[in-house]
Amino acid sequence: MATSAQQTRRARVRAPEPTGRRWLNTGGERVRLSDLRGKVVLLDFWSFCCINCLHVLDELRPLEEEFADELVTLGVHSPKFEHEADPEALAAAVERYAVHHPVLDDPELSTWQDYAVKAWPTLVVVDPEGYVVHVAAGEGHVEALGKVIGEVVVEHDAKGTLHRGDGPYVPPENPGTTLRFPGKVIRLEGGTMLVSDSAQHSLVEFAADGETVVRRIGSGERGSTDGPPTDELPVGDLPAGGPVTDGPVTDGRVRAASFREPAGLALLPEPVAAEVGYDVVVADTVNHLLRGVSLADGRVTTVAGTGEQWRSGPAQPGAETLPALEAPLTSPWDVCWWDPVGGIVVAMAGNHTLGLFDPIAGEIRRFAGTTVEGLRDGDVTEAFFAQPSGLADGGRRLWLVDSETSALRWIEVSPEGLENGFEVHTAVGTGLFDFGHADGPAEQALLQHPLGVAVLPDATVAVCDTYNGAIRRYDPETGEVSTLATDVAEPSGATLIDGELVVVASTAHRLERPVPPGVAAQLVRGAAQQVTRPATEVAPGEVGLVVVFTPPPGQKLDERYGPSTSLEISASPSELLVEGEGTGTALNRRLVLAEGRESGSAADGVLHVVAQAASCDDDGATEHPACRLTRQDWGVPIRIVSGGPDRLPLVMGGLDDQES
Repeated sequence: MATSAQQTRRARVRAPEPTGRRWLNTGGERVRLSDLRGKVVLLDFWSFCCINCLHVLDELRPLEEEFADELVTLGVHSPKFEHEADPEALAAAVERYAVHHPVLDDPELSTWQDYAVKAWPTLVVVDPEGYVVHVAAGEGHVEALGKVIGEVVVEHDAKGTLHRGDGPYVPPENPGTTLRFPGKVIRLEGGTMLVSDSAQHSLVEFAADGETVVRRIGSGERGSTDGPPTDELPVGDLPAGGPVTDGPVTDGRVRAASFREPAGLALLPEPVAAEVGYDVVVADTVNHLLRGVSLADGRVTTVAGTGEQWRSGPAQPGAETLPALEAPLTSPWDVCWWDPVGGIVVAMAGNHTLGLFDPIAGEIRRFAGTTVEGLRDGDVTEAFFAQPSGLADGGRRLWLVDSETSALRWIEVSPEGLENGFEVHTAVGTGLFDFGHADGPAEQALLQHPLGVAVLPDATVAVCDTYNGAIRRYDPETGEVSTLATDVAEPSGATLIDGELVVVASTAHRLERPVPPGVAAQLVRGAAQQVTRPATEVAPGEVGLVVVFTPPPGQKLDERYGPSTSLEISASPSELLVEGEGTGTALNRRLVLAEGRESGSAADGVLHVVAQAASCDDDGATEHPACRLTRQDWGVPIRIVSGGPDRLPLVMGGLDDQES
C-alpha cells in the first residue's frame, strides 16, 4: 500500500475552488483556496440532516485543536432536503451544532460535483500547494486524517511551503435565550414538563404554562459527568455516602452533571422507577449514553453505554444481550417505554437500528434493524431503518419516524408463528430520496425529515414534520394524512398536556401549542419532491464496483485472523441488481444491473453498500499492535444509461488511482 506522501507525488490533482451561495462564520468574507496557500485545508462535505455528518463534526474538534496553526477546515454544506437549502435553516444548524470553522452554503451542490463526491460525509485533504492528497468517506477517520495531515505538515515545513497562523474563521454572536434548540419534551406527574435543552447541554423543567422555569438540570457545559443537578454543590450537603459518582470536586464542591446535546426523554413506570432509583431515561446523544435522572433530587447517573461510539461487531447493537454499561451505543436520539417489550426502546439514529434497554436487569440488546440504511418492512431483525429519530407508545403499536426516508412507521406484535414476535410496517414514506408536503391517502402522502411523533387522544398520530415546519396527522382507521398546523419552526418533539398537544419548536427555541382544541385539519396538496443529489450514471449490464481503501500512514491491513475486509451489497428495488448481491471479503465486486428499466424519477434505484476494513500499526517490533476498523455505508442513487461507465468507484479512504 502506498503512503499518502507517495499518493501526493503520484496524483497531483489540483483542488477546485469551492463555489456556492455564501460563506458563514467568516464575517461575510469569501474564502478562496488560492488565499490559503501555505495551509493544510480540510474540506468537510456535510448535510445537517445526516447523523454521520454530525458525528464527523465532533470527531474533527480535537484534530482542529491539534493543528490549530497549520490546518483550516472548510465545511461545504451540500443539502439533501429542500429545507436544508434555506439559508436561515443552515445558519441555525451551524449554531446548533457549534461549528467553529467557515461553512460554504452550496445549495446547488456545485462544489460537491466538482469534487465528484458520492456520500455524506466526505473529507478531502488539500496540501499547502493546493493539491488533493487524501479523500475519506464516512466517519471514524480522525486518526487516519491526523496521520495524513501530520505527514503533510512535516513535508511542507521542510520544503518551506507551510505557513502557520490564524485562519479565516470569525465567530458569530451568541444570543441568549432560556432554551437553545430544544429537542424533546415529556409530561411529568403533576403537570410540569421536562425539556431537553440540546444546544445548552442540559434539561429544563417548566411549569404547566411551558414558560416558567422550575429548575435546570445540568451545568450547561459539554461533558458526561454524573452528579447533582446544579452547577456546584457543597460536599457537606451531600447525603451519606457522598456523590453518586467520582465526579470532579473543586474547592470542596462537586461539579454538576453534564450532557452533550441530550435529546429523547422517557418516563419510567412507577414500580420500575422505584426499583432502579431513577425516574427518567435521557438519550444523551453526542455522548452515546443513556442517563437516568431522579426527579426527587435531580441527580444524574449513567445507565447505559461506555461513551465510545459503536462502530461494528457483536457489541450492542447486536444479537446478544450485554450489560448496559459495557455496550457501546451510537447517537441515541429518542427513548420510549413500551409495555409489549417491558423496557425502553432506543432510537439508535447513528446506525439505523432500535435498541432495547432493560433498566431492572441493566442489560441492552438490539431490538430491530440490520444497520443498513433504507426502508424495508417485515420481521424486526430484517427490517431497514434510516435514522430513526422519534418514538411514541401506541399500546399494541410502537410508532416511530424515520427521518432520512421521511417515513412514519410502526412496530406491532406479529401473528403467532413468526420467529421474533414483532413486525415493522410503513404508514407513510417510500424511500431515501423522496419527500414533500402532500396530504391524502397514506400511500400518496409525503413528509420531509420528521423528527417527532405523538399519539393523540383519539388514537390518531401526530407527526412533527420537521423540515416542512408542520404538524401532520395520520388516521390509522382511514389511512388518511392531513395537516394540523403550519409555520412551526422545525418541530422536533411533542407531548400531551390535558389533551392539548405541546410541541418543541426547535429553531424558535420554545414550546408552542400550535393546534388549538377542536381545530379542523386542512389538506395540503403539495408536489412530490426528490433529493437534488445527482444520480450516478452507470452502464446497463456488467459494472465493476470498487471500494477504494488505503490504510493510513504507519498501518497495514490486518490479515492475522483471516480476511481484513468485507463488502455487503443490496439494492432497492431488489430487481435492480441481477447479480452481485450479498456479502464477501473482497472490496471489489462484479455487478450485473437490470437492463431496459423505465426511469420515471431522478434515479432508477439505490445501491446499498456496506464496506469494512481492519488495519493495524505496521510495526513488527510490537507484539500487540493497535488495530482499527473502518466502516462506511453508502446509499448510492444510480441511473442506468446506455454508454455509461462500467466502473463504480467508492472511496472509503485514500485516492482512486484511475480517477486521479
